Amino acid sequence: MDFSFSAEQQQIRDAISKLCAQFDDDYWLAKDRSGDFPHELHSALAQAGWLGLAIPPEHGGAGLGVTEAAIMMQAIAESGAAMSGASAVHMNIFGLQPVVVLGTEEQKQRLLPPMIAGKDKACFAVTEPDAGLDTTNLKVRAERNGDDYVLSGQKIWISSARVANKVLILARTTPVTEVKRKTEGLTLFYTDIDRSHAVIRAIDKMGRHAVDSNEMFFDAMPVLPPIASGRTETDFAPFSTA
Repeated sequence: MDFSFSAEQQQIRDAISKLCAQFDDDYWLAKDRSGDFPHELHSALAQAGWLGLAIPPEHGGAGLGVTEAAIMMQAIAESGAAMSGASAVHMNIFGLQPVVVLGTEEQKQRLLPPMIAGKDKACFAVTEPDAGLDTTNLKVRAERNGDDYVLSGQKIWISSARVANKVLILARTTPVTEVKRKTEGLTLFYTDIDRSHAVIRAIDKMGRHAVDSNEMFFDAMPVLPPIASGRTETDFAPFSTA
């Protein structure tokens, strides 16, 4: 099997390396010391159209695949940015694939372009204090409130939550005790972070200081209707959307 890059993939790698060359070791040292998010890198990648690498062309992206996105991440990391650079943008590149695959046309038109343009920054909230890799046992709950939902519970080790205005979050809409299979009753939401109902606390750590890691506490935070849901007899249909 030939694992060498295609001509197009090599062009992606070269272009990303050239863009990242303007962010030298002094830039990343300053970011690591201050703990400031690398907004300048994020903005440069957005202006050059790279944040839409894996988004379909009809929504402003390049329509390439996860392999090309991974090549991009590798080039960013190798530039000297390491995981501070890759982690600053990887959610924006990979994270909205649930919208691409499962969202309605209206959701795609509304949610994808701001991410590609760098206007939105998102974090991905799955891990919980008692449910790391054991995702089916997570306890954060999204409950119906009329036609809407409210979100309550705690997430932990959520990257870039302090700078994000959006969150892609996995929550339970049906308790695990009420489902036949533990994978049922899990629902994915993509919504604004309403800081009047969400508390974000930074976690002190070693390394990668330019990308914050956080605990998130939700207290009846209003959320948009779901992108995708596991089917249960009492829950709404899978892949239901607004």
